[in-house]
Amino acid sequence: MCLQTRRTFLGAASAMTAGALLAGPRGAMGQEPSAPRLPNVVLIITDDQGYGDLGCHGNPVLKTPHLDRLHAESTRFTRFHVCPVCSPTRASLMTGRYNYRTGVVDTYAGRSMMHADEVTLAEALSRGGYRTGIFGKWHLGDNHPMRAMDQGFQEALVHRGGGVGQPSDPPGNSYFDPVLSHNGRDEKHEGYCTDIFTNAAIAFIESNRDRPFFAYLSTNAPHVPLQIDDRHVAPYRAADVSEGAAKVYGMIANIDENVGRVLDTLARLDIERDTIVIFMTDNGGTPAEDADRFNAGLRGWKGSVYEGGIRVPFFLRWPGVAAAGRDIDRVAAHIDVFPTLLAACGIDPMEGVQVDGLNLLPLLREETPDWPDRNLFFQWHRGDAPEPFRQCAVLNQRYKLVDGKELYDLDRDPAEERDIAADQPERVAQMRAAYETWFADVSATRGYAPPRILLGTPHENPVVLTRQDWRGAEGWGAHDVGHWEVRVAAAGTYTVRLRFPAVEQAAGALFRLGDVALGIPLHGGEESCEFAGMALPAGDARLEAFLQQGSRYTGVHYVDVIKQ
Repeated sequence: MCLQTRRTFLGAASAMTAGALLAGPRGAMGQEPSAPRLPNVVLIITDDQGYGDLGCHGNPVLKTPHLDRLHAESTRFTRFHVCPVCSPTRASLMTGRYNYRTGVVDTYAGRSMMHADEVTLAEALSRGGYRTGIFGKWHLGDNHPMRAMDQGFQEALVHRGGGVGQPSDPPGNSYFDPVLSHNGRDEKHEGYCTDIFTNAAIAFIESNRDRPFFAYLSTNAPHVPLQIDDRHVAPYRAADVSEGAAKVYGMIANIDENVGRVLDTLARLDIERDTIVIFMTDNGGTPAEDADRFNAGLRGWKGSVYEGGIRVPFFLRWPGVAAAGRDIDRVAAHIDVFPTLLAACGIDPMEGVQVDGLNLLPLLREETPDWPDRNLFFQWHRGDAPEPFRQCAVLNQRYKLVDGKELYDLDRDPAEERDIAADQPERVAQMRAAYETWFADVSATRGYAPPRILLGTPHENPVVLTRQDWRGAEGWGAHDVGHWEVRVAAAGTYTVRLRFPAVEQAAGALFRLGDVALGIPLHGGEESCEFAGMALPAGDARLEAFLQQGSRYTGVHYVDVIKQ
């Protein structure tokens, strides 16, 4: 089989005209609209909700009546796959390309920033006349030009980094009454984060009811920390599951309520037949405290390339086009969403945009009885660059190769309990060769040097650098030290402010950018310091900022870079 990579969008999309695409919903009702209406799109994605975290997938404890209703009203892809962790999945979802092409290889330490020249779903739809809004998690870059608001979203209410309360967030941020970024400005909000994001998405839908819109509702729940009102947790504590599982289920119950609110809004506005609704999750669930958490018989959890880490729910409701209650068992993935939605929305191909995914409309419309098999590729591990055959999977309609050495027949063994590699060496060799070709191809796209954060532009001033995007550190622990790869966009005078937990004794604060290196003494109790009036030259540089106490060095928590 030939490798399905670097497919032009023209090849990936259907040749159907926009008019033919748009005739489906109204034509099915026997009504002829005065003019074709572009379908709205509501894409709902949750964070760390596994395949088994739904009542309709057999969970014996969790109640999800609204998601179960959406499941019943949708066409479901039962073999839908994503990356083992969140940022890589989101990069592929937004671009239709394998995440290794986009610069996103991991979830933190400067490895989850997507190159700004990638064309996103929001950019493509906005160019086609759509209003676009994101509500929740972006996780593809916190600074210009990588923010959601720089990448096609005209309305953006998001948290920073990978989750509320992580080091990229303001100090002390919580799922309750969080500080969120609204179109680039930090604002304090009242309420629970998932409710806040849903309220904003509903307001966006209401204000754009008479024009085509794309609403991306991307919850950070049920990702840790497990923060949720006790009223949602109490029923699951009573069900005799672990405290961790009870809280996860409570967070999902709250998500379910909010999905119901969105569906009710579409019905109330009489636009549900004109709206594509997709529900999916970004990777498998997390085990942590949840040893008793239902996993639908799948092997592995988040972070794993076994099915429990990469197989997720995917429901698509489009009345009159996608049949309600129908299952499609053809393998599909995150990379397919971009070309499918652009084709469904009648968006013309854009010159130079190449995607790895396939347009799934022929499957949704039941127009293709002989859908070709293909190989799909998934890989993730910590590190600045991927390593061949480390934590990877090659998946086709029947077989799956893990780490280049374990082979599973998913038709006969969906739980991946019996490795049959020794029985089928030729198949192993074929799938290994396909992986090697794919790995070389995606690695050659742009390499793995990170995007640079821009300083001194009118689009973001000040620029706040956080430990989410620093490089060279093992993580973001109290004693880690990292650096930022930046580009000073304009030479000029700058002030740099360092922020950190209060020092307990005398220390030194040090700042270095290229040939500029300065230090300031600190006394006990100080939480910040400034280097003012610095002349910084334009160009690429490494920015370092840290504290020195005796022989110990500690990274700061935030660096504010202000162009005067």
